Amino acid sequence: MRPRQSTGADASPRPGSLGGGKSGAPRSGIDGAIAWVPTLLRGRPQRRADLVRQPRTRREQALWLVIVDASASTRRNQSLSLAKGLLAQLFDDAYRQRARLALLTASGGSPNWQHHGLKAGSAWQPWLETLGAGGGTPMLEAIEQAHDWLQMRRKRYPAQVQRVLILTDGRVKAVQPLKALGCSAVLIDIERGPIRLGRALELARQMGAEYKHIDDLQ
Repeated sequence: MRPRQSTGADASPRPGSLGGGKSGAPRSGIDGAIAWVPTLLRGRPQRRADLVRQPRTRREQALWLVIVDASASTRRNQSLSLAKGLLAQLFDDAYRQRARLALLTASGGSPNWQHHGLKAGSAWQPWLETLGAGGGTPMLEAIEQAHDWLQMRRKRYPAQVQRVLILTDGRVKAVQPLKALGCSAVLIDIERGPIRLGRALELARQMGAEYKHIDDLQ
């Protein structure tokens, strides 16, 4: 006869003591699937300990907001092509982690929302294949819109954990003071080639976002 299980604050049973029991997880979170995007954002993995694993018992509701710079300047030196490769991996990770995705593109005269917090799935791939570059770089406007949208989203879904990934070459006319997004944020600099303005780093500093260059993730 099994002892009665104690319950936590949410009245759900605690994991059982048997390795393969009904309530017990067969493997700990450290043995979960590899989350490649968080792993690569730390740099090229050199050993097993460098791999970021997705816990199998994770319960948090995750929202990933992705801001993509698709201005004309990102056509140079395969910048957008490399960004699309990273996005393909991110969409796959979001699907496996059951995260919701929001997507905002910055190109032309104004930012454009593609999706607002939809579940990740196969529908993202056709959009990614047709993504092209052109027009100006309304990145500052995109960041402002993202800030306001995230605030509104937090009021509606207070339990949702927000993360932001920005891919941009930073080629804006001038870097202006920006508000912090209020959640974990990473900016991937996709500016490449012999002449670089280096403004993406300043954008990251203004927002309080972690900075990475895409060449360091290859």
